[in-house]
Amino acid sequence: MVATDPGRGSRTGGHPVRAGSMSRPAGIRTILTASLVGTTVEWYDFFLYSTAAALVFPGLFFPSQNPLVSTLLSFGTFTVGFVARPVGGVLFGHIGDRLGRKRTLVITMVAMGVSTALIGLLPSYQQIGLAAPALLLVLRILQGLAVGGEWGGAVLLAVENAPPGRHGRYGSVPQIGLGLGLALGTGVFTLLGQTLGSDAFRSVGWRAAFVLSLLLVVVGLVVRLRVLETPAFRDLAERGDTSAVPIRELFQLPRHRRNVLLGLLTRWGEGASFNTWGVFVITYATASVHLPRTDVLVAVTVSALVMAAMAPVAGQLADRFSRRLVFGVGVASFGLTVVPSFAVLQTGQSWVLFAVVGVQLGIWYGLMTGAESTLFAELFDTKVRYTGMSLVFQGSGIYASGLTPVILTALLAVGGGTPWLAAGYLALTAVISLVAVRAIRPTETTLAALETRDEQPLAGATR
Repeated sequence: MVATDPGRGSRTGGHPVRAGSMSRPAGIRTILTASLVGTTVEWYDFFLYSTAAALVFPGLFFPSQNPLVSTLLSFGTFTVGFVARPVGGVLFGHIGDRLGRKRTLVITMVAMGVSTALIGLLPSYQQIGLAAPALLLVLRILQGLAVGGEWGGAVLLAVENAPPGRHGRYGSVPQIGLGLGLALGTGVFTLLGQTLGSDAFRSVGWRAAFVLSLLLVVVGLVVRLRVLETPAFRDLAERGDTSAVPIRELFQLPRHRRNVLLGLLTRWGEGASFNTWGVFVITYATASVHLPRTDVLVAVTVSALVMAAMAPVAGQLADRFSRRLVFGVGVASFGLTVVPSFAVLQTGQSWVLFAVVGVQLGIWYGLMTGAESTLFAELFDTKVRYTGMSLVFQGSGIYASGLTPVILTALLAVGGGTPWLAAGYLALTAVISLVAVRAIRPTETTLAALETRDEQPLAGATR
């Protein structure tokens, strides 16, 4: 095997492609489709909740004389989903590293679809009192557990099937699902709101968006059940080398412990960026800047589609240069432009909102998300990779993602409605991420494990 610079994507011509890795293009397409469709459905479900938490849930499940209190309580349940995600990451990471990636991904998809649909059928506070927010909280926890196990498996489905020199491109495919899922969620809310009117949307429309999840899950399962286990895991299973307790083994090696810590810090700016421009901006632009709700939702939807298009570009750049460089450019650009972005939003012009969210969420975040999946996959050996990268991505989600809307809302209140404290906090998260990603050093061992190939079929009849 040709040596590869840690942190740099291997060139396509630098490694021989074995017969089993690329001889079945239909299998490759099925694998990437399964990865993409699955993450799209999971993120649609997860972030549909975020849109509802900003626009619908405060009045339906958390009525209060103070709108700020209602919003904070609603965003609090949004945050609980992120607290549950690392638990789901460790739980399903254990299953994925012990029993396989494929069967784990089937379980997570069903769990997410059922919990999301049940949210759409949940009675309001006016109907059943405190039981309504309590049940909402339970279902949000189930959502968090499911998405906690989904992301790592979907990424590994793509990355562990990638031919040499294309790990970045393949790893970026499930990240496209993040943009598509967000766009689908906000787009469905916008369409239903415009079609049904305000009263009908609040009583029935938002519920239809959640129940729709069941149909999407059926489509996802049809594709996902056609995919076989990844070559890397099949090789481990055949050798009887799977880990008995992946989470314990993950922390036995110093380099794994170091990579867990650096990965957690690296994601801080990325998670804060997404939840600022994909979640918090909906409340901020409507309540503080007084822009029309439809304009805000359309801006987020369009920007999410730009992000989806940008992710594979970032994946190709990550193969051409390095994962760390592409991610670093994205997070540095976010940090440098966050204060000016909030400044120009004060003009209250819709076109400014489209430009700001388009650049921040579409381009800068697109660079980060397109590179990070392979970046994190390269941090760990195959036998603990599912658990390791899930712990990094989902563990950091508590403070980097879930708490962001709550922190920004609180800083906005402390600042008397001005956004400068919030913007300063976001700039600080970018600095932390930059320092951490510069310190990350994927090793030859983990890169070599990603290059492992076997001659078994990539996709076909279910095993």
